[in-house]
Amino acid sequence: MLIKKTYYDVPSKVDPKGGNIRIFVISPNVPAYPHAKFPGVVCFSEIYQVTGPVERFAGQIASQGYVVACPSSFHEFEGPEPIPYDTEGTDRGNKYKVEKELAAYDEDATVSIDLLCSLPNCTGRIAATGMCLGGHLAFRAAFDPRVLSAVCFFATDIHGATLGKGENDDSLVRVRNGELTGKGELVMIFGKQDTHVPRVGRDLIRKTLEDADVTTSFLEVQAQHAFIRDESSKDRWDAALTRNLFGFMTEVFERTVGRDLGPKVDSRAVIEHVC
Repeated sequence: MLIKKTYYDVPSKVDPKGGNIRIFVISPNVPAYPHAKFPGVVCFSEIYQVTGPVERFAGQIASQGYVVACPSSFHEFEGPEPIPYDTEGTDRGNKYKVEKELAAYDEDATVSIDLLCSLPNCTGRIAATGMCLGGHLAFRAAFDPRVLSAVCFFATDIHGATLGKGENDDSLVRVRNGELTGKGELVMIFGKQDTHVPRVGRDLIRKTLEDADVTTSFLEVQAQHAFIRDESSKDRWDAALTRNLFGFMTEVFERTVGRDLGPKVDSRAVIEHVC
């Protein structure tokens, strides 16, 4: 399926400078069907904003029949241009990650979802995904009732590190409070050799989700951090594994937002123990 790219500059209410957030949108392009509508996906980036790898990842999702919105996460600090994958760029992104207000991250998700729902080619059925910092932001986006599923790749900072003004992130607290219970579907994907999210962190995330009875698939694969990044991955990119996990993600998206199944009924039926 062909795709086309554009962007929207949306005003931010949280930004103290009163600036805009640039949201890049990649859409399916079916010339013979100008009124076609597609589900939406918010795709959150790493600390480097919307780089080539993020745009290509989003473009692959769009080519499967989704309108994809990629917000520029650090619009409070600089323009929408990608931050280089070098030492200086990494330091910049990590600095912004902590300095940004937690409420500002959540506003980015809200305005991105609002934008998708307002587009004439979007059905209003929304999913989310992201990598690294973006995996965590996709996790937080799942608290929005309009997000029906979220696939989070090596989501950092959920397991007790800081996000936004050095405050303790409250994502797992909100899970414990039941804000994801009975709402949509979550997929967590981690590399077992990922030093950014060690085993103790993965175990905490898994236990918290399971204790709260959140519908979750939890995948731990033989990979390092950033294994889906096809550029400047520090020799960590695994193309074959990425392809397989992309298929897993699209199955979840197709099932949860790709078709309208009507209201969810929680049957809570006891599963029969048979071979």
